[in-house]
Amino acid sequence: MIYIERNNQGSIIAIHSEPGKNHSEQKSITDKEVLEFLNTSSDTDELEKLLLLSDQETIRILEDLINLLVKNNIFQFTELPQDAQRKLIHRRLLRDKISGKSILLEDEDIL
Repeated sequence: MIYIERNNQGSIIAIHSEPGKNHSEQKSITDKEVLEFLNTSSDTDELEKLLLLSDQETIRILEDLINLLVKNNIFQFTELPQDAQRKLIHRRLLRDKISGKSILLEDEDIL
C-alpha cells in the first residue's frame, strides 16, 4: 500500500511509502486515481518511489510462489542456486524475527 497526499482541491500531489501528518490515506498502486497521477506526473522521484514499492511487493510474491512450489513438490528448494537459497533463507529469518516467531530452524520450516 501507498499513502497519498492531496492538495486543497483534493487532487493527488505526492505519493509516500509511509503514513504522515498530511498523507495518511492509503491507496493501492493500481488504483485508477494513482495511475492517472503517475501518467501526468513528470517527477522522477515519485515514479522511482513507486517502482521501489512495487519491487518490494513483487519480491514478496515471488517468495510466496517459491514456497508454494516447494510445498507442492513441484521442485526442491535445493534445486535453486546456492546464492538464491541463502538469500531466501535470510529473508525468511528476518520476516520471522520481525513477526516474533521463533527462529529455530527445522528442515520443513526453511521454505
